[in-house]
Amino acid sequence: MLSIKTLSDTFVGECWISVSCCLLLACLYVGSLYVWKGSLPRDHPNTIKRRFTSVLCVSAVAPLVVLAWTHSMKLRPSPPLWALLGIRLEGFVPAAVLPLTLTMVLFLGPLTQLAVESPRGLFHDVKAGLNCQSWSKRVKDLKWLRNHVVAPLTEEFVFRACIIPMLVPCTGPTSAIFISPLFFGVAHFHHIIEQLRFGQDTVFDILICAAFQFTYTSVFGVYTAFIFIRTGHLVGPVLCHSFCNRMGFPAIGSVLEHPQKSLILLFYQLGVLLFFILLFPFTDPTFYVQSW
Repeated sequence: MLSIKTLSDTFVGECWISVSCCLLLACLYVGSLYVWKGSLPRDHPNTIKRRFTSVLCVSAVAPLVVLAWTHSMKLRPSPPLWALLGIRLEGFVPAAVLPLTLTMVLFLGPLTQLAVESPRGLFHDVKAGLNCQSWSKRVKDLKWLRNHVVAPLTEEFVFRACIIPMLVPCTGPTSAIFISPLFFGVAHFHHIIEQLRFGQDTVFDILICAAFQFTYTSVFGVYTAFIFIRTGHLVGPVLCHSFCNRMGFPAIGSVLEHPQKSLILLFYQLGVLLFFILLFPFTDPTFYVQSW
C-alpha cells in the first residue's frame, strides 16, 4: 500500500504547494498537446507522432516536479523517488495480474457478448490476437499505440503516480482517491476544442458528450487511484487503463436488443457482483508489501 503518511496537521498551511504542483502537471500534460501548430485532426499520423513527443517529454519532467515537491515539503523519512511513483520490482507480478484480472471480471458481460458474437469462436480470436503477425501490425498502428500504450502509460504515470503522492500528505489516502481523478477528468475536456474546431457535432451534443466523458473518466480515475494507493504499484493502473481503452464503454443498448439478452445480462450482473466481492481481497496491500 502506498506508504506516504498523512501529515495534514504539519502541512495544512502548505497544501497549496501540493495542489499547485498537481495543477501544474495537469496543465503541462494537456498544454503539451497543443504546442504544435497546425490544423490536422487528432487521428492524423503527424498529430499522433507530435503528441507522443509532447506527453513523453511531460512524463520525463513530472518526476522532477515530484522530487522538487518532496524537498519543499521536507518529507522525513524521504522514500525513494521511484518507489514513491510505484515503480519497483517487489510485488510486481501480483500488481500486474490481480488488478487486471479484477477489471476483466467487471467486464465479464461485455466479454461474454464478444464471445457470443465471435463468428470463429473465442478461442480462435484469442489465438489469432496473440500471434506475432498480429502484434507486428499493432505496433505499427499509431492509433493502437496511442490508445493502448502511450496514453495509458503517460496518463497513469502523470495523473496517478505523480499527482497522488503529492495529494496524500495533504488530504489523506481516501480523499486523494476521489480528488485526484478530477484533474484527470478535467484534462479530457480538451477534446471539446478539437470537436468545435472541426465542427463534428452541434455545440449541445459536444457538451453532453464532454459531460459524459468527464463523468466516465473521473469514475475510472477513482478506480485506478484506489488500485495505485492499495498496491503502491503503477503497473496495475496502466494495464487496467489499456484494457478499458480496448473494451470501451459497455454497449448496454445493444445488449437489450440481442437475441441472447438473458445470458449476456446474467454475466453483466455476475461480473459486477464478483467485482465488488473481490475488490478488497484482490487489492489487499499484503500482496504488494513494500520494503520502505
